[in-house]
Amino acid sequence: MKKYDNNLVVIGAGSAGLIAALVAATVRARVTLVEKHKMGGDCLNTGCIPSKAIIRSAKIAHYHRNAEKYGLEPGEPRVDFAGVMARIQAAIRTIEPKDSVARYSELGVNCVMGEARLEDRHHVRVGAEVLSTRNIVLATGAVPVVPPIEGLIDVRPLTSDNLWELTTLPQRLLVLGGGPIGCELAQSFARLGSRVTLLDMESALLPREDPDASAFIAEVLKTEGVDVRLHHKAVRVVNDCLFAETPKGDVSIEFDRILVAVGRRAHTDNLGLDAVGLQPSKDGTLPVDAYLRTAEKNIFACGDLIGPYQFTHMASHQAWYAAVNALFGRFWKFRVNYSVVPWATFTDPEVARVGLSESEALARGLAVDVVRYDLDDLDRAIVDGTSQGWVKVITPKGKDRILGATIVGAHAGELLCEFVLAMTHGLGLKKIMGTIHIYPTLAEANKFAAGSWRRKNAPERLIGWVERLLAVLR
Repeated sequence: MKKYDNNLVVIGAGSAGLIAALVAATVRARVTLVEKHKMGGDCLNTGCIPSKAIIRSAKIAHYHRNAEKYGLEPGEPRVDFAGVMARIQAAIRTIEPKDSVARYSELGVNCVMGEARLEDRHHVRVGAEVLSTRNIVLATGAVPVVPPIEGLIDVRPLTSDNLWELTTLPQRLLVLGGGPIGCELAQSFARLGSRVTLLDMESALLPREDPDASAFIAEVLKTEGVDVRLHHKAVRVVNDCLFAETPKGDVSIEFDRILVAVGRRAHTDNLGLDAVGLQPSKDGTLPVDAYLRTAEKNIFACGDLIGPYQFTHMASHQAWYAAVNALFGRFWKFRVNYSVVPWATFTDPEVARVGLSESEALARGLAVDVVRYDLDDLDRAIVDGTSQGWVKVITPKGKDRILGATIVGAHAGELLCEFVLAMTHGLGLKKIMGTIHIYPTLAEANKFAAGSWRRKNAPERLIGWVERLLAVLR
């Protein structure tokens, strides 16, 4: 057997690459991690961390503006936007040591900074250095899509990559795209004081969610001053004006800055895929099999590069499979598990989901029970002033096995975890209903949703028998 300098070379030090390298180092493999820009990738530097930081600042401004809801004197907050952005960078600096070269070097990973390019299936070039390796994991992530709209590039559009360089709040912000990123940032900038227009060519925001959740979030955004424009197709930009086609005719929208949030594409540029005979699929992702192997069986891929879910937690999940299969696949290998995939959109209220939605279940013609518990009945939500929203659970007809759950409400991302755990380990709604939940907490909503299922599926024959027995015992 030919020998190589590395058991594994990982290209890309975002969420997927970091976990893949960590898994390899944990089992004492010789692993090299290559990153051309910043350790931590998009999630730390331009994605999850900065976006959640600005969401938090915007929420505090919203509380200030609506303080009368809590018996306090309201006021218009004085937003120091440069201070908000400085806080975001401070949060990144606080977290980045966890993803740093120093930490991963201590853990046994050989970290190399530079642009990696495949020379062949066993060699990776980084500048003047060529790394030899038995296996390779590609974890190069994704980049924001900037659509080919006439004149768009000329106005220096913002994306989730460069947004964090702003120091001045745009007075008029036009957001292109009604997915999670577009909705989160549209709401945040509106709360911080921008006049925000949110434009999308589809018929609903958050198209992956149930229509009731999408419509609810659209109404929340409108109530907070966001000008939501659906069925608007952007066709060209001229100076500070965007022109769009709508079913009712062409319209123009003026702006100071445009934020493009129409999706992300897998990053394969300058990676040298042609040197090993690999080709991206039509959607730009790199094809892999159930074990995350590419067409070259010693080259694996994970994270946003392959899809089908562009979530940090999914990238980390896939990375374990990619690393283990790369290192030990000759002896045993594991199919990546997509059976239970949760996600959340961090608008306020949040929208979180795992498994089937109601609309997906109906589209598949499944015989299901749909139970919904509204948060305006929940004591903790009432006293917190967060009683907007609901918990919705999908089960097979007459059975308590959970096929999916959607939560709309405050802290929905955290509340969903109970359903994720239950689905992962085969626990049904009866188990949730039989679990003690602290009073008063938002988590009680999950138990009450399970109780709604129990009432809907009550054993009427048994209850009738018990009723007659108790009548005799009176």
